[in-house]
Amino acid sequence: MYRLFKTWGITTIVAVSLIACNNSEKKVQDSVVTSEEGNKINTSKNPLKGKQVPQNLVCMVNDAYMGKEQILVEHEGKKYYGCCNMCKEKIPKDEKSRIATDPYSLEKVDKANAFIVVVGDNGEVAYFQKEENYHKFISES
Repeated sequence: MYRLFKTWGITTIVAVSLIACNNSEKKVQDSVVTSEEGNKINTSKNPLKGKQVPQNLVCMVNDAYMGKEQILVEHEGKKYYGCCNMCKEKIPKDEKSRIATDPYSLEKVDKANAFIVVVGDNGEVAYFQKEENYHKFISES
């Protein structure tokens, strides 16, 4: 129940953040890409909940799948992504835009290294330390 409440809270924060950023230029094409590990990743605008999405299609400030290539922001040798100039400026300055909490282990995870999965109906994402944590999370929910 705690995890459900926590996920709902994160979803609410993401929705407010997306409105604040006001990125209305989303142009999305349905496609599937292959990750470095050889996994097929759905990159359509509304991928089914529970699907992994590529980091470069996620605004890491808003924690949302955007469906198109985001602005690359390199910080301390790692790659982060944002949807607008506000995000581009925020990522190097605000650790909260680079670090998330794995919903399964409740440990901190660097978004640049995370296994990212769509968890909400509006593209909200969660960051897992590894794919195994995601599978354990859904099997126990």
